[in-house]
Amino acid sequence: MTARLADIAGQAGVSEATVSRVLNGKPGVSAATRESVLAALDVLGYERPVRLRQRSAGLVGLITPELENPIFPAFAQIIGQGLTRQGYTPVLATQTPGGSTEDELTEMLVDRGVAGIIFVSGLHADTTADTQRYERLRGQGVPFVLVNGFSPKVRAPFVSPDDRAAMRLAVTHLVSLGHRDIGLALGPERFVPVQRKIDGFLGAMAEQLGLAEPEARRLIEHSLYTLEGGQAAAGTLLERGCTAVVCASDMMALGAIRAARDRGLAVPRDVSVVGFDDSPLIAFTDPPLSTIRQPVTAMGQAAVRALLEEVGGTPAPHSEFVFLPELVVRGSTASVSTYSGRRTETAEDPTEG
Repeated sequence: MTARLADIAGQAGVSEATVSRVLNGKPGVSAATRESVLAALDVLGYERPVRLRQRSAGLVGLITPELENPIFPAFAQIIGQGLTRQGYTPVLATQTPGGSTEDELTEMLVDRGVAGIIFVSGLHADTTADTQRYERLRGQGVPFVLVNGFSPKVRAPFVSPDDRAAMRLAVTHLVSLGHRDIGLALGPERFVPVQRKIDGFLGAMAEQLGLAEPEARRLIEHSLYTLEGGQAAAGTLLERGCTAVVCASDMMALGAIRAARDRGLAVPRDVSVVGFDDSPLIAFTDPPLSTIRQPVTAMGQAAVRALLEEVGGTPAPHSEFVFLPELVVRGSTASVSTYSGRRTETAEDPTEG
């Protein structure tokens, strides 16, 4: 093996340590150097390790956390269309409860020789996750782009909506309708988009209502990104006297509407609800949902462009492409009602009709 490393190193014009790093998929080697080592393997007649063999020019992996939330199929559709137009075949890999993990799906795609991978709302968004998995992927020579959730530790292009601006839009809209007791229902705080939404919410509550941070934080409730999670979080916020609830996803917003109705409240007459995403079909709920539209089309197209630049040998900078969201006003928000006093009585007296 020593002689073999020496032969390869001599042919490639690099050190044996560099050859070893390339063969073992370790990070810290430039794309040009990696290609030189792989070319030396070919010239000397050595077989490349499976993970370093020529990648398929036709396949691109797309990993999503789930498909039950309609925002993820929406991303998959836009990204898939963009890849197909450029002559690539998207390979959709989805995590399921008790099923394959992101790491397992990544390994499966790499083994199939994909030209690159796009991660949507993956572990890169979790501040407690080990980011070395992405360095290892880079060490294997697989380009990738990350959607939703920036990490300064990962050297790759990121594509995100402006979560802080989204919360400013929602709070400003509700304040204009006369609401002052505005709650925020979102997912676990360890996720980057959640942290950014909290920053935006606290800033907007201070700017619009002069609310100090400790007081505004009392109006924030964490739960799961599901209908049931939104129902639980909104229920708590309604008990605290909120007349409006901003939710971090449309699914959570549908849960918030259910929580209001469970308490005999009507949306928007008694409680206003704002979602986030503008998922497909959300305009046809009862009532049609006011929401913050995540610019899925622009974000998906940007992710495809950034990835294909990497695949083509022009690495995109380690930076974040941030897209402005849009407030879409529909039927789930209205002027604040005088019903809030009666709601407090209802919370205190569960037997009231």
